Amino acid sequence: MDPVIGFFVLGLLAGVLGSDLKLSAGLSDTLVVYLLIAIGLKGGFELSLIPLGQLIVPIVAVVVLSVGTPLLGYQLLRRVGKLPHPDAASISAHYGSVSVVTFAVGASFLARKGVSYEGYMSVFLVFLEFPAIIVGVLLAKGISRDTQWKRLAKEVLVGKAIVLLVGALAIGWIWGKDGGTPLRPFYEDLFKGFLSLFLLGMGLVTAARLSDLRKVGPFLVAFGIAVPIISAAGGVAVGWMLDLSIGGTTLLAILYASASYIAAPAAMRIAIPEANPALSIGASLGVTFPFNVLVGVPLYFEMTRIFYRMMS
Repeated sequence: MDPVIGFFVLGLLAGVLGSDLKLSAGLSDTLVVYLLIAIGLKGGFELSLIPLGQLIVPIVAVVVLSVGTPLLGYQLLRRVGKLPHPDAASISAHYGSVSVVTFAVGASFLARKGVSYEGYMSVFLVFLEFPAIIVGVLLAKGISRDTQWKRLAKEVLVGKAIVLLVGALAIGWIWGKDGGTPLRPFYEDLFKGFLSLFLLGMGLVTAARLSDLRKVGPFLVAFGIAVPIISAAGGVAVGWMLDLSIGGTTLLAILYASASYIAAPAAMRIAIPEANPALSIGASLGVTFPFNVLVGVPLYFEMTRIFYRMMS
């Protein structure tokens, strides 16, 4: 296990034990900004080394096939979980979208293992942020005049996650690795240190959300573990079809398995206000995030290695 995960466990234990340890909101926001810029820059540096035309087909394939997660999730939530229509649509949107921090944990895990991956994986991260949100809205309301599409588009496309990821990606692509040399010590060498601080805060937040598990119930706890594993398996298959490396396929599996707790909640609050946010946040942040961080990331790596070995 990567040592940065120890800080998540530390924060989780501190929260459960009632410690007065806390990170200020300002520091947490700063750490989010740092992680988004660092991930975007790294992707941009790598993107500057390859023709953009080579990524069109992989991006389309990754986005189109990612729609399977919210569609599957919705059916399970409605038919098995018997959840109300708005809640099922909202939760499925959360699980179809992605978590930047889970991606960062996966990248850190691979770096510690010495496993390389395609540097443009953060491009997939950008494009996987919003399709599931659109699917969730369509599942809830269809194509309705009542849907605040303009406001929703602004919330998603102009939100800090997309702005910083796309902006940093563009900066890295325009200046390239050589031009970005002065930035790399800060955004690459210190990445794990800042990630450990953020995970410490996420451990505290997760501990505070453990009470939500009583609200989500045993079905959503099982859903929050089973669906990421199924989605990760789909990501492994997609990565293999796209001829990605083991590291790249692992990261794609992690993206497919992650659940959004930043962009999706804000969008669902606008698009499906009647949905209960305690259910979606409780499942994505209280169940899936700690599962992925503690168990999922190494599990998806092993799934990828075994699958590639079988197919070779």
